[in-house]
Amino acid sequence: MHVRRRPALGDARELAASPAKVGFIVSKAVGGAVVRNRVKRRLRAMSRPLVAAMPDGLDVVVRALPAAVAARASLAEDLNSAWMAACRKGGAA
Repeated sequence: MHVRRRPALGDARELAASPAKVGFIVSKAVGGAVVRNRVKRRLRAMSRPLVAAMPDGLDVVVRALPAAVAARASLAEDLNSAWMAACRKGGAA
């Protein structure tokens, strides 16, 4: 997981003030298309409240590992802990 603050240079001030964005990377190593889309849907649903609580002007990239399929019960816990660690590292929290 990576967090990056958008730069506020020149005409890009509107971009830096826009709400936080999140993107997901789920490789073929996770599974077939159905499995990858299921993992993305779960991650998207779990990240909505986290994104809403973030300050404006941040970009977040979440990369799902193959273990995300087997770790259904701990996926939310893993996402929350990785999210908080990435935000601290990126200076967002």
